[in-house]
Order: sequence, then structure tokens, then C-alpha cells
Amino acid sequence: MCTGACSKFVAIPLYILAPVSIICNIMLFFPDFDTKYAASEETPQITEEVKYMGGLIGGGIMVLIPAIHIHLTSAKNCCANRCGMFLSIGFAAVGVLGAVYSLSVAALGLSNGPTCLWSNADNPLQWGAPFAGGNGSYLADKAMWSWCKEPENVVEFNVGLFSTLLVAACVELVLCLIQMVNGLFGCICGTCGKE
Repeated sequence: MCTGACSKFVAIPLYILAPVSIICNIMLFFPDFDTKYAASEETPQITEEVKYMGGLIGGGIMVLIPAIHIHLTSAKNCCANRCGMFLSIGFAAVGVLGAVYSLSVAALGLSNGPTCLWSNADNPLQWGAPFAGGNGSYLADKAMWSWCKEPENVVEFNVGLFSTLLVAACVELVLCLIQMVNGLFGCICGTCGKE
């Protein structure tokens, strides 16, 4: 496979994964598909890691922009030359940074769990993150999920979306690393276009 074809192979999945990350991050702002939690000013009712916007900034914008340039390196008479491949290394490095940021935020969001109105036998009804500091142990114990009273099904909502962000970031990371190696080969050996 020549370096231009490999660039196309890398760019097309990045075009899909970047919007998936953006959509997941935006959806996390609206637990139970309701705007009242995002609009609340009295106490924080949105999971803290959502505000870091790992999916929007890291897995979204910081991956989408490199995907555009990486795709251009596969097009003839555009950037499919040694200089274009060299630049794709830098763009892919930006994608790696974005994917690592998204991966870190998603892992932290899964580990700390959601912010919700919760109570259990030891604590009265209050807003907070009941699973923070538990190293994600709530993920294996579904009985603990009933501690969250409002928003309804917020634990499942957060676990599903943060898991999607985590998987998307892992795939983005691998693809951008592949493009860095591909760009190096394209820069040293040239592209298939005999340039």
C-alpha cells in the first residue's frame, strides 16, 4: 500500500469519529435529554468532566482538522508530495494530542461517575458525585446505581456516552499514530506519485 492510499485509509475513519465525539460531548450536557440541568445556576448539576469538553475539543476539533490535511495528502496534485507528507506528521501529532486529551477526560468521567441528586443509607438527599473517589468501583456494582435519583438513568447515560468517547479516542489515537509513521515513510521514500 502506498503512503497516499494509507492516508485515505486513516482520514476517512477520522471523519466519522470526530463528529461522534462532538455529538457525545454535547449530549452529556443534557442528562435525561433535559436542559434544566445545564441551565441550573444554584448547584452544579452537570458532571464536571463534561465541562472539560474532551469530546468537543480533543476528539472533535483537534482530530477533524488533521483529518482534512491527512485526506489531502491522498489526493493527487494537492499535498501528495514529500512536503505534504512531512506536514501530515505535524497534523497527526495534533490529532494524537487531541485523542489523548479526549481519552483522559473520558476515563476520568467514567472513574468519577455522574453528578446527580443522590442518597443512600448513610447520606441524605443531596446533589453531588456519589461515586467520585471510588476508582470506578460503581461500574461493577449495579446496585449502587440506584443511589442516583435524578436525572433518571443518569448513570447509564454517562457510562454509555463516556465509554463511546473512550473507544473513539482510542481508535483516533491509533489512527493518528499510524499516520505519523506513514507520513515519515512518505517524507523519506516519497509518495506513489513519483514525486
